[in-house]
Amino acid sequence: MKKITSFFLLCSGVDSVLISKCPTETSKYAGMGATIFFTGVFAALAGGYALYTVFDNVWIASLFGLLWGLMIFNLDRYIVCSMRKEGKLSRELGTASPRILLAVIISVVIAKPLELKIFEKEIGPELIIMEQEAYARQEAQLRARYVPQQDSLKQERTLLRDAIATRIAKRDELVRIAQEEADGTGGSRRRNLGPIYRAKKADADKAEAELREFVLQNEARIQAIEKGIADSEATMNRELSSQEKTRLNGPAARMEALSRLTEQSSAIWWANWFVILLFISIETAPVFVKLISPKGPYDNVLKIEEHNFAAQEIESMAATNAAVKERSSPLPQHERSFISERLDASLKS
Repeated sequence: MKKITSFFLLCSGVDSVLISKCPTETSKYAGMGATIFFTGVFAALAGGYALYTVFDNVWIASLFGLLWGLMIFNLDRYIVCSMRKEGKLSRELGTASPRILLAVIISVVIAKPLELKIFEKEIGPELIIMEQEAYARQEAQLRARYVPQQDSLKQERTLLRDAIATRIAKRDELVRIAQEEADGTGGSRRRNLGPIYRAKKADADKAEAELREFVLQNEARIQAIEKGIADSEATMNRELSSQEKTRLNGPAARMEALSRLTEQSSAIWWANWFVILLFISIETAPVFVKLISPKGPYDNVLKIEEHNFAAQEIESMAATNAAVKERSSPLPQHERSFISERLDASLKS
């Protein structure tokens, strides 16, 4: 148990010599160290999972996840151990606000990969829907390249066929009129093959000849149009069949799927925020514990130690300045005054 406590004290960043003088502070700083350590562990797990979805390799993900966890651990350790208790909460809160903001950012970064793992079963079906939507967009873009040309050719073919049908209807009408004139059921109502019939028969024959010539002129064009439509459809179908479906399985796609799920379901939205708030509370816990805890013996001992160091530094600088003044005594008065003023200014600063 003593080894575990020593390890957590090391994680908290306290000085082992100074903390030994304050046994009542051991539990507090061991708890801070444990929080910092487990935050690093969570960061390593989150980073490893996120990188596994990128590289799909356990060893690479484990290595970089470990490095990420160590970096977060070291950063949290620095944030906590660099804070100083002064007995004034408002001033300490202002000093700690940048560290709190940094802790919040770190917690959000740590939480996101674990969120993706927690909601993995819900994200999977949503990814399939996104893949289908992406494939449908690709198919629509491919069809957009061929369909306008096909529609243009089909429209031209329809116009030609309508023109032929119009001429056929005209020919049939003239043939009917001539036939009715011949059998007396129409026209002059006289059954004969006289000049009226011959005139109407000539009109029908002329329409027949014009129809044959028109069909002969446009049939080749209709066949060429139909061949163009068939070739275009065959090419389009080949490209559609060879088109690969987009596989969405990366971190960005998963985050997009999670975002869509939170928009669709309020339950997932609340669960997502609870996970984020959980990690924010874990990450900022050491900072807030340091803020709300009263100024203890360790803080006093640390302040005395730092004050002694500052006093020794001032004494060392004063001794150095005195030695420099002594060595500069042979110099002229104005030069000695200038050097003395500069040394006094440096000592005061």
